[in-house]
Amino acid sequence: MTMVVRSKVVKIGNSRGIRIPRTLLEQAGLAGDVEMSVEGDRLVIQAVHEPRQGWAAKMAEMTAQGDDKLFDSAAPTEWEEADWTW
Repeated sequence: MTMVVRSKVVKIGNSRGIRIPRTLLEQAGLAGDVEMSVEGDRLVIQAVHEPRQGWAAKMAEMTAQGDDKLFDSAAPTEWEEADWTW
């Protein structure tokens, strides 16, 4: 169900702003930093998605399932066998 709410653009210093009801913020998952863009005649506000967001949790899940192993075994190269001293 789409919720439609009317609001007014108000003056905030030299800028303008709108009040966004908590229910809309919660439905959209907005908290903290947001990104804003204009698409046609619409102002789009969305949560900032950090690079690699959620990777730690996914890796922990993979580890618990045993899916964190390498596909191939690490075979030594010719250089490692002949020239490298361990």
